[in-house]
Amino acid sequence: MPTLHMMPKAVTLTAAAAGRVRALVQAHPGALGLRIGIKKGGCAGMEYTMTVAEKKEPHDEVVEDQGAVLLIEPAAIMYLLGTEMDFKTDKLASQFVFNNPNQQGSCGCGESVNLVPSIDADSATQND
Repeated sequence: MPTLHMMPKAVTLTAAAAGRVRALVQAHPGALGLRIGIKKGGCAGMEYTMTVAEKKEPHDEVVEDQGAVLLIEPAAIMYLLGTEMDFKTDKLASQFVFNNPNQQGSCGCGESVNLVPSIDADSATQND
């Protein structure tokens, strides 16, 4: 009998991030979740994008965590694998924070990041 190989979630959420995503989705009637992507831009090369999603697009990766739903754009998956999404509030800002193992750097203002695609663990071991 074949065994099922469960894939880990591309992105995990902290309790604070899950709560904020749920609140954003509830504030938009008809919303399905929060769509996460990346785009080229900023001084470090790439920026995270977030929009309220009303429907699942073809090939979106759906992540459900603690009652929150993320839809990850297909082009962003390889850059977001292993990322923990948090939500932090301090004296100056309230914002989502991406703790991304694929991030090699960021700009001083924190608006853009330098990301590399995730490496398959098997490929990395073969190259050692």
